[in-house]
Amino acid sequence: MEPIVVFGIPVDFILFALTLLGVALFHRHTLPVALTGLAAIIVYKLAFTGFKFGVGLGGLGHHMAHEWVTLANLFLLLMGFALLSRHFEESRIPDEMPALLPDDWKGGLALLCIVFVLSSFLDNIAAALIGGTVARHVFKGKVHIGYLAAIVAASNAGGSGSVVGDTTTTMMWIAGVSPLSVVEAYVAAIIAMLVFAVPASIQQHRYSPIQKDPPKGLKIDPARVFIVAAILAAALAANITANLKFPALLDTIPVLGLAVWAVILLTAGLRAPDWKVMPETFKGTIFLLALVTAASMMPVEKLPIASWQTALGLGFVSAVFDNIPLTALALKQGGYDWGYLAYAVGFGGSMIWFGSSAGVALSNMYPEAKSVGRWITQGWFVTVAYVIGFFVMLVVLGWHADVPLK
Repeated sequence: MEPIVVFGIPVDFILFALTLLGVALFHRHTLPVALTGLAAIIVYKLAFTGFKFGVGLGGLGHHMAHEWVTLANLFLLLMGFALLSRHFEESRIPDEMPALLPDDWKGGLALLCIVFVLSSFLDNIAAALIGGTVARHVFKGKVHIGYLAAIVAASNAGGSGSVVGDTTTTMMWIAGVSPLSVVEAYVAAIIAMLVFAVPASIQQHRYSPIQKDPPKGLKIDPARVFIVAAILAAALAANITANLKFPALLDTIPVLGLAVWAVILLTAGLRAPDWKVMPETFKGTIFLLALVTAASMMPVEKLPIASWQTALGLGFVSAVFDNIPLTALALKQGGYDWGYLAYAVGFGGSMIWFGSSAGVALSNMYPEAKSVGRWITQGWFVTVAYVIGFFVMLVVLGWHADVPLK
């Protein structure tokens, strides 16, 4: 069934936009707003338009059956990486970081570079949480929202050119896109990193300078370091193995999330996880899943013809819509230069805090970041960096459209 249109805009989009507006205005009540918005969208589609796979409750059931692996993976990763973050924090490595980082604004810059590199081979949620944990220690608990936006941007930029660094690039790999086509995204990502990282680091230094001297008598906990390394290694190994050997498994089982939780539970006897973080993390995770589920129900089947202008626009769309269905639609459509698409949908979500799973995960750690207005105004350099990085890539590499994938 066709969506109902008001002034040329499908009602689905209007309801989703109202949900996002509610999140922006009532950032202290984001979970009730997101759940109310999701409920309104479901009721509307049940009553008037149906879903992608049918109408009524049957259509809703088929839709959720199609989306459940993505949602389950996201749930397990967000909950699991919150425990990983606590293991990392309690290992005392973050306390040692001030001695390793420069003691002026370049310390903040170095930390963003570390997050960028980590995200090239780790999940960007893990990279962002590690960066947020270190930042909380080295800046004495006072982290500027602009710098939080930069941490998210660094994690998304680092994963944009690697087929194991982001879910969207992994999807491209599975669909037959060459990893060499995706790695071109680093041309734009590195330029964007240079653009946003310097002002963000200077802004953070003025807000709260880095604490140079670590506490005396500091002892690293090797057991917790081992647990953190084991969790990250399991996620990386599961991602690569499933993609290379059992790609069909990724559509039926939340492989990454299960791998992470298997290590968490197996190592619980070595060092107990900090289960106290679970209730608050659970609320933030349900909030994200509500937005992702609502986004998956949007009628985005008709994308404009593939071009660099469309790719540029998809970056802005990714700031408010889930980039996974956008990537899937672009892959079906074909005709893109895949390096541009990887950069756009990977980095674009950094422009708003709920535009990427890394942003939502970090905002669980820093609830004050759950404000669209403050994120955009205080992290303005992320949007500027996205545009500059895109056009530098366009000038350097040009646009080379690929043929539609088989």
